[in-house]
Amino acid sequence: MPFDPPAGVLSTAGAGGWTLVEPLTYHGKRDTFVVPAGFRTDLASVPRPVRWLVPESGRYTLAAVLHDWLCQEGIATGVVTARQADGVFRRAMREAGVPVLLRWLMWTGVRWGALTDPRRRRGWLLSAPGVLAITALAAPLVLPPSLLAVPALLVYAAAERLVSGDSGVRPWSRPRA
Repeated sequence: MPFDPPAGVLSTAGAGGWTLVEPLTYHGKRDTFVVPAGFRTDLASVPRPVRWLVPESGRYTLAAVLHDWLCQEGIATGVVTARQADGVFRRAMREAGVPVLLRWLMWTGVRWGALTDPRRRRGWLLSAPGVLAITALAAPLVLPPSLLAVPALLVYAAAERLVSGDSGVRPWSRPRA
């Protein structure tokens, strides 16, 4: 197992996500990183329409915590580039035993996500051919069920708003701190 401890200890931070209770060390074949205790994470940032395929947590949870830390602290301090952070994420998932298709889909998702963050956008074009190829291959399998989920999420959000009187329900993501 590439992580020490092999089952990271997280405590809930309420709607804001999770807090790492003790340091998490990743010992990869190429790299070693220590995510400090107290680090806050949202685990895997998965859009709701595709959570049928990729839940927020799973065998990839510790790799997601590491990736969050690399994207927040590693990039800011120059330890890694955004592209490297995403590559470490994919390698950490492989070393943790995440199935091949799932880890490549998750890597594709984080590379698409890099486009939305100016700190992570640099170098995106280098991985674009792989991202586009995986997206084209996965789209026929992922899009139909995901597109069916969108209307259901909208109906649920409208019903919740009607019943609770809360106008802040957003069907796409959970609240952030």
